[in-house]
Amino acid sequence: MTNLHQEASSTAPRVAVIGGGPAGLMAAEGLAAQGLQVDVFDAMPSVGRKFLMAGRGGLNLTHSEGPSAFLARYGARADYVAPWLQAMDATALREWAHALGIETFVGSSGRVFPQEMKAAPLLRAWLARLRAGGVRFHMRHRWLGWPEDQVMSPQTLRFETPDGVRTWAADALVLAVGGGSWAKLGSDGAWVPGLQAHGVPVAPLRPANCGFDVAWSAHFVERYAGQPVKSVSMSCAAMPTRQGEFVVSASGIEGSLVYAMSAAMRDEIDRSGRAVAMLDLAPDWTQDKVNAAVMHPRGARSMSSHLQSRMGLTGVKAGLLRECATAEDFKDPARLAMRIKALPVMLLRPRPMDEAISTAGGVAFDAVSAGLMLESAPGVFCAGEMLDWEAPTGGYLLTACMASGVVAAKGVRAYLAGQR
Repeated sequence: MTNLHQEASSTAPRVAVIGGGPAGLMAAEGLAAQGLQVDVFDAMPSVGRKFLMAGRGGLNLTHSEGPSAFLARYGARADYVAPWLQAMDATALREWAHALGIETFVGSSGRVFPQEMKAAPLLRAWLARLRAGGVRFHMRHRWLGWPEDQVMSPQTLRFETPDGVRTWAADALVLAVGGGSWAKLGSDGAWVPGLQAHGVPVAPLRPANCGFDVAWSAHFVERYAGQPVKSVSMSCAAMPTRQGEFVVSASGIEGSLVYAMSAAMRDEIDRSGRAVAMLDLAPDWTQDKVNAAVMHPRGARSMSSHLQSRMGLTGVKAGLLRECATAEDFKDPARLAMRIKALPVMLLRPRPMDEAISTAGGVAFDAVSAGLMLESAPGVFCAGEMLDWEAPTGGYLLTACMASGVVAAKGVRAYLAGQR
């Protein structure tokens, strides 16, 4: 094995950052600003691959809603995430982007995007600033963890590289190795067993912001797979009803409305073995108005033609009603009217974790300090999605990932100051 430690010429403390996603890059920026030597390692040929993929359809940086509503998006982990957002909230994130020369705007849904909508210009400007600040990047360096008989320490890092196994010693380490989704882009969760073997409590990784399997009929799949279902409301378990849109897939349902409800749906399946997503196909109609439309005399027309004529219920919405309502519902106009406002879609399971936008689970907050240092491993910090929290899409996930990198960098500074 080749030892790289002698390459450093500066006497400043050396910090290794493993993971070139938003959390790791933000930690690297904060560390470099302190005058530290910063080396970023990533298993991929280039950094920010998941970041670029997420921004392919328009990079959603953050959200413009107020602080209380914003924090509530983190659910049971809101108290842990709150200090991160104090270090970098949505406003600070927009100012950070502006300092890179990237102007932002607020979309109609309150989401915040770069003016050009793309992730690549922001990432290029960010990397240029990091390199100008002295951050060094080491690509195709897969971290191998620590052997079970070795103490978790920044001094004993091992990487698999194109040139064989190489070692590295640092004064502090920031792990920002992601969750377990989109493995081909670097977030494969391979770090979990190694930390668990050293006694670090890690909650199982689970899909978040994901689709769900539904046992559609072959006829329904043939006619409607890939079609968007717009202007509907959805509820599940104790989750408040939300309005939006989703997509019918060959295997089930996916899309923004489903992702917003996915944590409640997944948890209900874990508890009960299944979950029911209740759809309102006409959210802008009262139940009385639907009743009147459905029970209006239809003469010789079929019920499908009647619903199309009286309510404009056609296409994939009509297909969902036919798929999920029973034959008895269609025989009774009063029952059918109720089904239009409350149509049960049985969810069997979440889609596989590697298809999910993000993951829940990770290193337990009880295992890290307020500065995100592992209590059992002085000098080793964790940031980003590898910690046990989750957030819906809409900019909340990215904001907290980047904010955690800011917190980890401050934690490293405090740790190194205490070592002097």
